[in-house]
Amino acid sequence: MSSREGWPRSCAVAVSLCPQVYNPVSCECPAGKAGPGAVLWQCPCVPRSVAAMEKWSLMTVAVLLALTVRWAVSLGSYSGAGKPPMYGDYEAQRHWQEITYNLPIRQWYFNTSDNNLLYWGLDYPPLTAYHSFVCAYIAKLINPDWVALHTSRGYESQPHKLFMRTTVFVADLLVYIPAVILYCFSLKETSAKKKVSSALCILLYPGLILIDHGHFQYNSVSLGLALWAVLCLSHDWDLLGSVAFCLALNYKQMELYHSLPFFCYLLGKCFKKGLKGKGLVLLAKLAGTVLVSFAACWLPFGTDVEQIMQVLRRLFPIDRGLFEDKVANIWCSLSVLIKIKNVISPRTQLKLSFAVTFLSLLPACIKLTVQPSLRGFKFALVSCALSFFLFSFQVHEKSILLVSVPVCLIINEIPFMATWFLLVSTFSLLPLLLKDELLLPYAVTTPAFLAVCLASFSILEKTSAEDLQLKAFSLSLKGYVSWFKSFPRIVRSLFLLSLALMGALSVLSAAAPPPQRLPDLFPLAVALVSCLHFLLFLLYFNVVILWDSKNRGQKKIS
Repeated sequence: MSSREGWPRSCAVAVSLCPQVYNPVSCECPAGKAGPGAVLWQCPCVPRSVAAMEKWSLMTVAVLLALTVRWAVSLGSYSGAGKPPMYGDYEAQRHWQEITYNLPIRQWYFNTSDNNLLYWGLDYPPLTAYHSFVCAYIAKLINPDWVALHTSRGYESQPHKLFMRTTVFVADLLVYIPAVILYCFSLKETSAKKKVSSALCILLYPGLILIDHGHFQYNSVSLGLALWAVLCLSHDWDLLGSVAFCLALNYKQMELYHSLPFFCYLLGKCFKKGLKGKGLVLLAKLAGTVLVSFAACWLPFGTDVEQIMQVLRRLFPIDRGLFEDKVANIWCSLSVLIKIKNVISPRTQLKLSFAVTFLSLLPACIKLTVQPSLRGFKFALVSCALSFFLFSFQVHEKSILLVSVPVCLIINEIPFMATWFLLVSTFSLLPLLLKDELLLPYAVTTPAFLAVCLASFSILEKTSAEDLQLKAFSLSLKGYVSWFKSFPRIVRSLFLLSLALMGALSVLSAAAPPPQRLPDLFPLAVALVSCLHFLLFLLYFNVVILWDSKNRGQKKIS
């Protein structure tokens, strides 16, 4: 074996582990099993345990970087900081701890002298209430003043902020981050390098970080549970996946955005197995699993029908209206021209939004039921959640996270479009972030995320029809649309124009005072631009789903 002086470090390490002799110049295995510059795990001559160690080392670095970013963001401001009398979501979460710890369960969702529902009344499902109780129990041990009934209202201090931030950090670390890691490692036909890159991009997605660790919420719990459900289904653990999704739905009712893809995929799987044999057995098992999961979550409320009805009224309030604030959906955008809330009654608004939402998600759901596949399932999660966000009733700007996390799951398949969508989704949150004084974290994490995606996936080089999963669609239009030949250049130009527009609006929103006659000019501009993007993305994802031919030759689900 020749001298190793002057060799690249990776090659020098590899030569001590590989039974073959590496070329000291190209760092190439002469057995032809690893090309020039290959990382350690790409040479099959290296023991698998060593390769696995290398992968986990890089994944550990990615997780530590993601945790560092989260903690840095958490040092900033939060929703409603120093803004009485209602404060914001930070106070809402603290108040729920106060209520769940001091009051009996039967009073958690009812308006009483000790529980004024007009002051951040509990309006999330039972698992959120149980989580609040656990946090309150720990808070009581540290400082009883944090959860004292009545007297703790609006409580703010640095120690309490540290405690609250830690609860979000721990929830993220226990639920969401492990699910992301295992999901990325489970990706098939993907190199180890791409798996680590995908995990890094998902974990650095700024939208979720800024809302949970900046604004202050626990979205990582429900989204993490939903991700665990996807992971289980990808391994054919359908019952465990059903339990995980039921837990997600019982933590936040907005997980209904993902419910139809789960239902259609599992129902389609039962059809494939045959409803007179294994399919019927699976359907019965799934139904039983869902019933038992819901019964367990709602057990303390199941003794009284009025209790259940009151919880449901709190979870689905009709009186709040079609949308809140300047959310980037179709109803808020149309309200610029037509004041829908003033023209149409709340009941009619509810019916109209339901009809439009149902029609918009119907094609993807039918396709998934008829041709169930994991790939189709993940794309349907995106499409259906985006339909809910754009057209459904009572939408918050933060609900875009329910679309963004499924998009993260396909970032390895369509990195260009996924990155673009995730940037737009973060931009759509700008008015809320400015309100919470989170401009600096937004200005740092968003460009950093773009840089990581550019470095990990070279997204600007992946704009062909094939890279964007549009090859089948382009072939169907061949001879009708001449500009498809220059499609990659057009898409890149649109992407750069989109970035420039979002950058300009971000600067104007942060630095320029709006006209006195139009105080909401910039928030509305952000909502309108984001909504236009989302409508085009909805069209794109539906085209990918409906023209997808990759799953037609799959083996029958056993």
